[in-house]
Amino acid sequence: MKKRKQLFYYLWTGAIFLSLILVLFSLVFASCSGPAGAAEPDETPPASAGPGESAAPGESTAPGESAAPGTDPPEPTFVITTDNVELQETEDYGQEYIDKFVFLGDSTTYGLDAYDIVDSTQVWTPANRTFSLFNQSFIRILYPETGEELTIPEILSRKQPEYLMITLGVNGISSMDEDYFKSEYLSLISTIRSASPDTKIIVNTMYPLCASYDTSSGVTMDKIRAGNEWLKELAAEAGVRFLNTFSALVGDDGYMPEAYTNGDGLHLNPSSFGIVINYIRTHGYQ
Repeated sequence: MKKRKQLFYYLWTGAIFLSLILVLFSLVFASCSGPAGAAEPDETPPASAGPGESAAPGESTAPGESAAPGTDPPEPTFVITTDNVELQETEDYGQEYIDKFVFLGDSTTYGLDAYDIVDSTQVWTPANRTFSLFNQSFIRILYPETGEELTIPEILSRKQPEYLMITLGVNGISSMDEDYFKSEYLSLISTIRSASPDTKIIVNTMYPLCASYDTSSGVTMDKIRAGNEWLKELAAEAGVRFLNTFSALVGDDGYMPEAYTNGDGLHLNPSSFGIVINYIRTHGYQ
C-alpha cells in the first residue's frame, strides 16, 4: 500500500513538471513570432495627398488641374469676330510679303498685271477680265503660267499660294441683295479652303468710285459702301481676314480722287495701285 502511494506521488509530480515545461516552451515560442495572419507593411504611396499632407514630388496640387506633369497648357485659339477681322496697321512687311500673294479678282485686279505692279503669275482673272460674283461656282480663270483656263478648284490644286487676296463684288453689287451676295462669297471661300487648306485668305474691299463715274449701270457709292460692310461681316463669319483698302483710296469728299483713276472713274491707275500695295505691306496678316 505504501509503495502504491509513493508510485502515485511520483507520477503526479512528473505530470505537473511536464506541464510546466510545456507552458514555458509555449511562452518562449510566442515571443519569437508575430501575430498569426499579420499583413506585410504596405509600401505603396497613397494615390493622392489628403488634407494637410504633401503631394509627391512633381505632382500638381492646383484645384481642377488635369494636364500631365511637365506639359504646357494649350495655346488660346484666336477667334475672328467683326471687332478684330480687319487687318490693322503693322510695320512694313516688305516686298517679300507681296511676293507671296496671289490676287484673285475682276478687271479692278487686272491692273496689277497690266501695269506690271506685281509679277503676272500672281494675278488670277478670267480671260475677259470680267468676274461676276454670281458666276463664281463655274467661272474659269486664266492660269498665267500655262495659258489654260481652269476652274477655281483646278487652279488652286495646281498652285496653292501662301496668301490669296480676293477683290470681287463690283460686278454684281447693283443687282444682288445682301443674302445672295454673302452666300455666293461664302461659297467661294469654302471652295478655296477645300482646294488649298493652308492658304491664308484675305477679303479685300471694293474700291471707291470717282464722283465722275457714270452710275447708270446701277453701281453707286452707296452700294459700294454697303457691300463693303457685307464683306467685313462675311469675312468674320468665315473666319478669314478683311483688308480695308477702300479707306486708303477714298478722298475727303467721300469719292476716289480723279487723279487715282485711269480715266473711267472706276479702275485704278499705276500710282493708285502703288497705294494699294503699300497698304497691304503696312497692314500685314497677323
